[in-house]
Amino acid sequence: MSIRRDTALRWAAYVGIAVAFAVACVFLSNWQFARNDERAAQLALVERNYDAAAVPLDELLPDDQLDPESEWHPVVVTGEYVSEQQVVVRNRPHGGTSAFEVLTPLRTSDGRVLIVDRGWIPPAERGDGPALIPAPPSGTVSVVVRLRAPEALPNSGRTAPAGQVPTINLPLVAETTGSATLTSAYGMLVSEDPPVPDMPFALAAPSEDPGPHLSYAIQWILFAVMGFVFIGYIIRTERRKRAEDDDQPLAPRVAGPRKRVDRDAEQEDAILDRADA
Repeated sequence: MSIRRDTALRWAAYVGIAVAFAVACVFLSNWQFARNDERAAQLALVERNYDAAAVPLDELLPDDQLDPESEWHPVVVTGEYVSEQQVVVRNRPHGGTSAFEVLTPLRTSDGRVLIVDRGWIPPAERGDGPALIPAPPSGTVSVVVRLRAPEALPNSGRTAPAGQVPTINLPLVAETTGSATLTSAYGMLVSEDPPVPDMPFALAAPSEDPGPHLSYAIQWILFAVMGFVFIGYIIRTERRKRAEDDDQPLAPRVAGPRKRVDRDAEQEDAILDRADA
């Protein structure tokens, strides 16, 4: 009974481990399904807004409050670039290098300042800064930009040299460009009028890759099933071995009696031989 009780407890522990593993797999699978849904919503938003007709800035950003559903939508803005307050964002992955993106403030006729990301430039061959930054158009300019939400400050707390920022965090940029800077959205440049011959490299369109989240979610479900299959295989193997041990016959124990029988026969033969003599 003790052996059977120990075996039952061990098998119960196996099942408990499989259940705990399955719960963890289900949690991770649901997390990946949620990320897949988020990515699908992002792709749908880009598809809906990216090539839409441009509208005036005030129509989508009346009170410096960007509606998340308006991200990537083109807007038309007229004003003057303030090139002396221009900054660059460092460590941007463009062209196979840690490039820089050029953020130029555009002051509109009502005094507000919209940060325009005019594109990227490679790093300088020497030093820790960008290559030569092309100058923006002077005077009044009409630009078409796609609205983007600002980025958070880096969790690492990293900073940047003067004239540079670690991310497109608009409150941080506003420390250079002034309190009139819009902080709920910035613009990714689509076109400028009048154009200039030298421009930063254009920013690439957002990726249409849905990512691996759906396949990862399915894999976690399969891992949960495999955990139960593996535990079942272990229990089945133990039961089979136990059955084989129970069915194996005991070894015959006849060596001792056979020797005694042979000895008795020898004694009888010796007595008969003496009687004949």
